[in-house]
Amino acid sequence: MTGSHRPLSGRDAAGAGALLLAVNLGCAAAGAAIGAAVGAAVPLALAGFGIGFFLGIAVVVKRFRDV
Repeated sequence: MTGSHRPLSGRDAAGAGALLLAVNLGCAAAGAAIGAAVGAAVPLALAGFGIGFFLGIAVVVKRFRDV
């Protein structure tokens, strides 16, 4: 049985990349903000960047599951 999925377009790929980047940078910014409050902005920004990468992948998979 074939699926009823439409083919992936360049617009979908660009949207997925932008969403991944937005989540990643948002987590890095949140980590930096929390780190600034406790005096460790750079380490927590890097930790937020790493967490944001995996969280961003999860968000993209959930958002573009039907594509």
